[in-house]
Amino acid sequence: MFEYKKFLEYPVKIKNVNPRLANIIITQYGGPNGELAASLRYLSQRYVMPDDVSKALLTDIGTSIV
Repeated sequence: MFEYKKFLEYPVKIKNVNPRLANIIITQYGGPNGELAASLRYLSQRYVMPDDVSKALLTDIGTSIV
């Protein structure tokens, strides 16, 4: 069994709210050119690769980003 404790590893203290910076950070993760989109592109392109080495390479890259 495991126990899930919802807390941050390092405490974060926010002094000023900066919505513009928050928008940039969120876009990097979930935007059209973000990490998730890149990972999904690598994982979807592996199915059309001609050999197993290329498929394995794209699989490794796609799963290590997330």
